[in-house]
Amino acid sequence: MAVIVNGKKYGEYIGKATNNEAEYRAVILGLTKARQMLGKTKAREAEIEVRMDSELIERQLNGEYRVKEENLKGLYVDAHNLCFEFKKVIFTHVPREKNREADRLVNEVLNSQK
Repeated sequence: MAVIVNGKKYGEYIGKATNNEAEYRAVILGLTKARQMLGKTKAREAEIEVRMDSELIERQLNGEYRVKEENLKGLYVDAHNLCFEFKKVIFTHVPREKNREADRLVNEVLNSQK
């Protein structure tokens, strides 16, 4: 899993997981890093955009779809609760072909575990 926050890149090995679990974990990591970088006071004033190539997760986090999968419910709650740390969080779907840098970072993290 990998995220980019203000040009800084973070990767984290999460073990065996579905693509949707990895996407939620990336959202959680990204929001957590953004909050740490901004600090509590500035975070509450900040508008954050989270870009992801999972249309399902984007629609779940925007309230358009319900979370039906048991393995995603806790991750959804964690991501949703982190949103309260910011003034506004916008979730945007980005086509996979425009998300190559994140894919490259994921491959770096995976290759480091071999």
